[in-house]
Amino acid sequence: MQGIEQTRSAPVEAARGAEAARGAEASQYLAFLLDRETFAIRILVIREIIEHRPLTAVPMMPSWIAGVINLRGAAVPVVDLSVRFGRPATQVTKRTCIVIVEVDLGGQRRNVGLVVDSVQAVLEIARREIEPVPAFGMKLNTEFLTGVGKVDGKFVILLNVDRVVAAEDLAAASAGVGAAGAEAS
Repeated sequence: MQGIEQTRSAPVEAARGAEAARGAEASQYLAFLLDRETFAIRILVIREIIEHRPLTAVPMMPSWIAGVINLRGAAVPVVDLSVRFGRPATQVTKRTCIVIVEVDLGGQRRNVGLVVDSVQAVLEIARREIEPVPAFGMKLNTEFLTGVGKVDGKFVILLNVDRVVAAEDLAAASAGVGAAGAEAS
């Protein structure tokens, strides 16, 4: 298992270094699938990609908090992105992954896992190929989005991870995780 985690994380580390060195003309994103739709997250917030593993359920959490995992001795909350977006829970397959991201929670940087159907690729998207979030002409919640990228004639939905994992929502969940971990000790 350790070898898989290191293998999947090595391209992320290389891409993160390239992104930082390149500057602002283009950004790199990790593309992944959720129910056959392509989404992407800036590579700079990604810490690692691990294969899906059993989660420990934590009582009284929002439905989109799938549970917690033990990641090198730390309890990390895991969000099921499908549920967060109002869809059915992710069906775990051999390609299902947990993407560990670092998010801002009330001024603190914390690791959070995101369950995705499968990781696709690291994409480089030029600024000129990113359009703002479209106005849908009705009141829709687009706060999770930073824009829509165009890659090879297709659209990729770009997510704002800090908003997907809202500080007030996850802070409450993390407090519950810490209390559950303290009780288990």
